[in-house]
Amino acid sequence: MNDTSLRIRSLLVALLLLSLTSFGTRAQDGGAGFLSDLHQFRVSNYIALDAYYRFSGTGNTEALNEIVAGVNAANDAMNRLADSTSGVLSAEQIEALNVEFDKFKALMRDNINDVRNQGYPDLRLVSNMANQALTMNNMASELYQFARESSQTSTDPKVEAARSATVKMAQMMAKYSVRTNSSVAQTFQGSDTEVPLDEQAREFDELLRAVMRGNPQGDLKKILENVSSKWQFIRGSYINYNENNVGFVIDRYSKGILEGLGNAIKLMQSNA
Repeated sequence: MNDTSLRIRSLLVALLLLSLTSFGTRAQDGGAGFLSDLHQFRVSNYIALDAYYRFSGTGNTEALNEIVAGVNAANDAMNRLADSTSGVLSAEQIEALNVEFDKFKALMRDNINDVRNQGYPDLRLVSNMANQALTMNNMASELYQFARESSQTSTDPKVEAARSATVKMAQMMAKYSVRTNSSVAQTFQGSDTEVPLDEQAREFDELLRAVMRGNPQGDLKKILENVSSKWQFIRGSYINYNENNVGFVIDRYSKGILEGLGNAIKLMQSNA
């Protein structure tokens, strides 16, 4: 067995272990931290999905590393949600989300194995995974809204807009990746009920405008201007998909936007 095969096998073992681990031991108090973990959970799963679509087209270890990193991050967030003593959500609500997460991880493992063993993805299983990702994200978003309304945590409207924009970008990035990395993109366009990519892009426009309202200053202004510049560079590719677009450039700029929005959120929270 060569080094690449050993590396892939070890990564798959790590992914398998994640599915067997529902909850960790780290406790985190406070509604603000709880909302942050729910947000991280949503984003990380779409980052993993984006990496899978690239893996399905290339089979390379770098993409597989990104899948595992994304699932790890989501798993860590789920552990913190389960261990939270804030009482924002019930144990039953968290367990329901964890059940959906376990389904997603199992489908991810099966789809990775299909690409490894067959050299190409199984459309039915990929479709199931995309639909499961959307189901899971919708549940997490509903719980996020419930947590905001039920907890005593006050949240900055701009932070909320930035989080919504981050989730939207992560979803868009994964959906775009389907088109640019799958040899069967003509017959598979992602989940069955997801909003079309051009509509998502226009929704992102609105969210980014909400984040940038109020004449931000200093470092926050620089970060948001950089995010806006990156978005303007790739916006047309999301609005009007063209097979001649360079997929890795879109992916790189999209990740830059995710990073920038993450930094903006941290800065807004520190200045609150």
